[in-house]
Amino acid sequence: MGRHIFSLKGGKLMYISKIIKYDLISFKSSVSVDRDSMDDKIKQIGKKTILPSGKINYSQFNEKLVKEIASKKEASLPYIDKFLKEARGEKEIVEGLYIVDCLIENGTKGVDKLYPTLSRFNKSESPNIQVFLAGIYRKTQVPDAFGPLCSMLIKNSIKPDKNVNFDPNEEIGGAILEYIRNKNAANAYNH
Repeated sequence: MGRHIFSLKGGKLMYISKIIKYDLISFKSSVSVDRDSMDDKIKQIGKKTILPSGKINYSQFNEKLVKEIASKKEASLPYIDKFLKEARGEKEIVEGLYIVDCLIENGTKGVDKLYPTLSRFNKSESPNIQVFLAGIYRKTQVPDAFGPLCSMLIKNSIKPDKNVNFDPNEEIGGAILEYIRNKNAANAYNH
């Protein structure tokens, strides 16, 4: 990027300065590069997602993409929030929820603040969305999510989805039990 200038003074080599070629230096902010990069990653959510069907009872995701987004931790929350506010397709929503779950798992702070956005999916009849929501609510323990979990369980019990080869009520019921356990634990051990 530049040349160093030396001078010979009294038999010793002396460093004088460095000539810098400023036309070779990039002054672009790394923040905007990261923002552009994150926007590009967010646009890929759901594109390679494979939902359960046939004999496969689990979703398959673009794990590389998910890890890249989740590795940004708190910095990725505004992007995921915006994405989930606009997401329409089941594949997009499910992979977006999976990223939220991964953020929780890697210790990201503030995921519970996404509840207002996540709550738009509370009445979803998709077992895939229900399973991921229940898992997220189990881990975040947002008080407002308890009622919607109960509603999902009741609706699914009355009208089960025969087209899936897994039972979303297992995860939903487990999340409800976790809420009850945590609330009772506080009362039982409070001296």
